[in-house]
Amino acid sequence: MKISPILASMASLVDMSARMGERGKKSMKRPSFFEFKRKIGLGGRVGLGVGAWFVFLAVWQVVSVSGIADPTLFPSPGRVLEAWVNLFTEREFGADVIQSVRRIFLSFGIAVAIALPLGIFMGAFTPVESFLNALISPFRYLPAPSFVPLLLMWLGTGDSQKIALLVIGVVFFLITLFMDNTKSVPVELVECSRTLGAGKLTVVRKVLLPAAMPLYVDTARQMLAVSWTYLVIAEIVAATDGIGAMMMRAKRFVQVDSIMAGILTIGLLGLISDLLIRLIHKKVFKHLHE
Repeated sequence: MKISPILASMASLVDMSARMGERGKKSMKRPSFFEFKRKIGLGGRVGLGVGAWFVFLAVWQVVSVSGIADPTLFPSPGRVLEAWVNLFTEREFGADVIQSVRRIFLSFGIAVAIALPLGIFMGAFTPVESFLNALISPFRYLPAPSFVPLLLMWLGTGDSQKIALLVIGVVFFLITLFMDNTKSVPVELVECSRTLGAGKLTVVRKVLLPAAMPLYVDTARQMLAVSWTYLVIAEIVAATDGIGAMMMRAKRFVQVDSIMAGILTIGLLGLISDLLIRLIHKKVFKHLHE
């Protein structure tokens, strides 16, 4: 008889824990919208992205037609879309886009060709880093447009000046980031390969380069976005073709809708290039996305 109160208390505790467990399961089934690191499926991501664009365009339309801003200087999305179609159909904007894309990828390819070897050797060998980093690091803080007067005097107003400016805009950042990517390779891999008799260059080619390649690709993707931001600066100085040149021509006639269409075109091209590199990353490095 004396044991029954104890058993009753234990039964009560078990019942309480069961109810709390049920509540926990229910809360897990219905996670909060702002749950930390909540996993969202592809459909949810696409839906949220479309919703963000819908809100953006709706606010843009309201501001344009409500009289808050001058419609001439702040055209509606419909007018910008109409101008964008007109640029391609009547003003040969496609040729300007091709020129801009060519400049971006040519300059970025040159920048990667310069930065990748330097970044690898700086990340692999401390003396190389100590020697070069003191020279390279200060250039990261110099704004690329400040080189425009020098490049005009050295290279003239041709295509080489524009490509050089685009290279300068990203190359110093790429070197430093590639160096950090190389340093992130576990030192155990290097030590193991050296123990097995691999030479220094073999370690660089067979260990460091393959191990850090996914990071190199992802770094290149991020810095390509920075390269797109310098495009207009490169093309507004004595340019006859390209998206930036079109925008400068539109400025003379206060064609704000054409200028906005050019800005949106750059954003769209940048997004497409980003998605392409992401796709390549997923196809080449499948083991990182499983």
